[in-house]
Amino acid sequence: MSFKIAIIGAGSVGFTKKLFTDILCVPEFRDIEFALTDLSEHNLEMIKAILDRVVEANGLPTKVTATTDRRKALEGARYIISCVRVGGLEAYADDIRIPLKYGIDQCVGDTICAGGILYGQRNIPVILDFCKDIREVAEPGAKFLNYANPMAMNTWAAIEYGKVDTVGLCHGVQHGAEQIAEVLGAKSVSELDYICSGINHQTWFIDLRLNGRRIGKDELIAAFEAHPVFSQQEKLRIDVLKRFGVYSTESNGHLSEYLPWYRKRPDEITRWIDMSDWIHGETGGYLRHSTETRNWFETEYPQFLESAAQPIDPAKRSNEHASHILEALETNRVYRGHFNVKNNGVITNLPSDAIIESPGFVDRFGINMVSGVTLPEACAATCISSINVQRMSVHAAISGDIDLLKLAVLHDPLVGAVSTPEEVWQMVDEMVVAQASWLPQYAHAVPAAKERLSKSKVQTRDWAGAARRNVRSIEELRAEKAALKKAVWFS
Repeated sequence: MSFKIAIIGAGSVGFTKKLFTDILCVPEFRDIEFALTDLSEHNLEMIKAILDRVVEANGLPTKVTATTDRRKALEGARYIISCVRVGGLEAYADDIRIPLKYGIDQCVGDTICAGGILYGQRNIPVILDFCKDIREVAEPGAKFLNYANPMAMNTWAAIEYGKVDTVGLCHGVQHGAEQIAEVLGAKSVSELDYICSGINHQTWFIDLRLNGRRIGKDELIAAFEAHPVFSQQEKLRIDVLKRFGVYSTESNGHLSEYLPWYRKRPDEITRWIDMSDWIHGETGGYLRHSTETRNWFETEYPQFLESAAQPIDPAKRSNEHASHILEALETNRVYRGHFNVKNNGVITNLPSDAIIESPGFVDRFGINMVSGVTLPEACAATCISSINVQRMSVHAAISGDIDLLKLAVLHDPLVGAVSTPEEVWQMVDEMVVAQASWLPQYAHAVPAAKERLSKSKVQTRDWAGAARRNVRSIEELRAEKAALKKAVWFS
């Protein structure tokens, strides 16, 4: 069979290579075409050379093209995969550092919280541009696979306003399952059978079985507390497990951002955070990690080329959903996974318009969600708080209503636990002014925001955060931000 896949943000070298080799593990996909597109011509040249080497080494007829002309890449595509970060590291630095001046301490800041909401404001107009091109030049009925964060907001906008058949994809569920398999002593994650449900980055293992035996709360708590590593790295997740009765799929640091109880006071943050790796809760951890590794593919390019000459091994196919979804749609080999789609009653106690993450099956008829799922009440309450923020954020991004944007940030659980309304109003003004070049929908509001900032009396502070691995002065941070203006990053 032959069809075309377009990858937007293909300059994310490592992730694009993984998706590419995963897809080519399907025997029927040898003759397909990959169209790569990115803002960075340099990154495109690197990834195309790597993928061409894979094709040559495996004697495949697969076609690979690369262009900075997105619309050309999308022409005739049946599947479009997006993995872009709008604004790169320069904008992301503002997502973390400006809220920190107001006491909002984020580890990642890409889903909700002040950073995630502004990230969505940058992404959604671009997502809608993608959707317009898909409607106009892609194959009729083309499917849009979104890997980009903020997952729920991007997918919500693409479905509701972009009018494109869209599914959001993440790997948090798989990573959580791998942890559980390890603490329970399973030989393989395949011994687990589980149902995860909720919203992206707030999904919950509501049914868990090991070799057919149901695993209860007490057994799972005991297993995590006995683990020599996870008992230290996942202290917050274990505490939530004890209180909610179910385990969260999300990492210790990420989960701490969505709940208003763990990151609102510096002494509480350090109590729950583990500093062995950024993902366990370091202040601005993902920003630091991304900054320090932003050019890793440059230094490791020779190794990438060398490994690309190896035969594709289907046994090493990853658990990323994309290749398995395409295989099921094209070959009718059924695939079960967890997908981000519009709720429409699938989860009985979440709003119908929300973007949920829940189990589904894929075959030639499409993605078919398992309906009638009911979350534990505490999980539903936590998800609904985030959904309300996501809904307002999407509507603000579409309308360019800065007052609605401020209300969305004010209603964020962590922001509301830390900041006053006056602080939120000033913080959003500051973020919109700082990121104006990526926020065309707010261009009309920037002059007034600048005027308000010039007269503001709300005090801020230069605060490194409660859980910094390397505490740096504000002068060093500003110098680093200036250097990042030259960087282009897709994640």
